[in-house]
Amino acid sequence: MKICVIGGGGAIGGYLAVMLARSGNDVTVVARGATLAAIKERGLALIMADQPAPLVARVKAVEKITDVEAPDVIILAVKAHQVEPIIQDLALIMGPDTILIPMQNGIPWWYFQKLGGDYPDHSVETVDAGGVAKKAINPNNIIGCVVYPATFTQAPGVIRHVEGNRFPLGELDGVVTDRIQKISDMMTAAGFKSPILEDIRSEIWLKLWGNMTFNPISSLTHGTLEGICQYPLTKELARNMMAEAQTIAEKLGVTFRVDIERRIAGAEKVGKHKTSMLQDLEAGRSLEVDALLGSVIELGKITQTPTPCLNTVFALTKYLDDNVQASKGSLALPSVSGY
Repeated sequence: MKICVIGGGGAIGGYLAVMLARSGNDVTVVARGATLAAIKERGLALIMADQPAPLVARVKAVEKITDVEAPDVIILAVKAHQVEPIIQDLALIMGPDTILIPMQNGIPWWYFQKLGGDYPDHSVETVDAGGVAKKAINPNNIIGCVVYPATFTQAPGVIRHVEGNRFPLGELDGVVTDRIQKISDMMTAAGFKSPILEDIRSEIWLKLWGNMTFNPISSLTHGTLEGICQYPLTKELARNMMAEAQTIAEKLGVTFRVDIERRIAGAEKVGKHKTSMLQDLEAGRSLEVDALLGSVIELGKITQTPTPCLNTVFALTKYLDDNVQASKGSLALPSVSGY
């Protein structure tokens, strides 16, 4: 297939681009700056723990989305707050049959599209102010996806894989179509696990359950997953945040296949791992607080669900993020040990 990966020089986008290219697909990545230069000069490299040498893919690399020609599939591998500035250009390269696979954390802009129920076609303002993305992209072009692998950018054009290879997929209306089967087959051929789900939104909530809890707590405390889950006060806070979110999700028809205690126990087993939000904080990067927490609070309001714990943690994390960004990253704290 002819695939465009927007954010293809990033941690997840680069991982996907290398594996998809090496399995025979025609891959173009959209990247910028030093990353773009590195990919053009040396290709895109992926370091895997079980491989003796980096996997290198000589993919096409462009700076502008509008330089991409008629892709069959577009993988949108940028953070939620980076979608709005590029969505109009993205729409320009899409045809009526182009498949768009957004891979953002949190509640996606398309969440209520093709859902029905009590909130038909509601716009998630926290991640899509004014419904810009919703208006620009036909929901019929979208296939939902949840991203589970852990990867990071080691250097421009060099991605290191840590663990995981799961990318569950789902049509927005839950129908198992021929096209989603083809995408699942394409991902499987590239070495990924991409089961087709009839309820992609429940899978989104299952991942978000941990992200919206442990990410902000870790950024506020510099705690690891193990530490947060073992310290009684932060464990209780996590439990309360997850309970608030579960109430919201269940009002929207979501089912959870694990309970809160099992989810916390799973996070504890990961060990002394820093969340991605803590890593972003230490590097002075913008935090995904709106996508992970703000969007959930917004859904709490429309479902008339009180969210006192979520509100408090959101306020603190949002203010922290604003201060770090206002200082151009100079307030970023150094890495610390302990909890």
